[in-house]
Amino acid sequence: MKLDVQLDGRPDEAAERARALIAAGVDGLFTFEGPHDVFLPLIVAAGSSDVPPTDLMTNVAIALPRSPMNLANMAYDLQLLSKGRFRLGLGSQIRPHIENRYGSTWSRPAARMRETVLAVKAILNSWQDGTPLDFRGEFTRHTLMPPTFVPGPNPYGVPPVLLGALGPVMTRTAAEVADGLLVMPFHSHRHFRERTLPAVAEGLERAGRARLDLYPQVIVAMGDTAEEVEAASFGVKGLLAFYGSTPAYKPVLDIEGWGDLQPELNALSKAGDIMTMIGLIDDTMMRTLAVAGTPAECATEIRTRFGDVADRVCAYFPGTTHPQERIASLAAELRAEGRG
Repeated sequence: MKLDVQLDGRPDEAAERARALIAAGVDGLFTFEGPHDVFLPLIVAAGSSDVPPTDLMTNVAIALPRSPMNLANMAYDLQLLSKGRFRLGLGSQIRPHIENRYGSTWSRPAARMRETVLAVKAILNSWQDGTPLDFRGEFTRHTLMPPTFVPGPNPYGVPPVLLGALGPVMTRTAAEVADGLLVMPFHSHRHFRERTLPAVAEGLERAGRARLDLYPQVIVAMGDTAEEVEAASFGVKGLLAFYGSTPAYKPVLDIEGWGDLQPELNALSKAGDIMTMIGLIDDTMMRTLAVAGTPAECATEIRTRFGDVADRVCAYFPGTTHPQERIASLAAELRAEGRG
């Protein structure tokens, strides 16, 4: 099983971080739309002569505030820079962020994301095949493409367009129109099996498609000793508390019988009481919603959850900077299990 790890931090440090992670044996790097631009670290990694080639992915670029044309341009150029190893991962975000952080428009997120994915693919395919661009949607329209603005066929082909999803509607949408599904990291084994996979099957059936590439994501509390795992668990519990406070993620808690926790976490979040939020995430919850243990134990659990449906996984290590050797151990264990 392949391992993708977040290329976090500042873009001016991206090349050094990328070199270290690749040297540790990871198979790909992804970026998150956080304090820094989601594309710049990947541009640095792909364009640096001393960074070995590796798979690159946005995970995710927030699509609703961006034009599909801007997204297509960036995806095309990163596909060039990475020599065909780029995947464009898109996500919708939630309403408060779209309206109040990005100052953009929110409505019918699944319908908008469906159209965004189709528009980006239409633009990329127009450039690749030389066909006239004629995309007419409900939310966006792309019908003008003078030769001056056509980059021509990408020598490495059209990059895949992936869609991040949690709920059944967005998951069905991904299965209908995207090249792959980025399974949101806040989930449980039960939610993935009983909610995500059936929604994928329904979307594929609606679209008359045979399969969809799945990119599971997992939050990891990893250490070589019990004390190190406990220390790593603090950051994991903080991230789980943050996700759990969000109404859109309540279905994951509901399926495990913890739905009443969501409004409590939400109220504490609004009050800024982060430590109390973290204290509400006990070890049972953490090990249900995340993965914890030594690199070997984490690899075994990841394989148990996803090994029959995916050949790679995206791992998050919130609040922890692992030594290169520990990341290397996890990557090696995942590869070893894959051979078994």
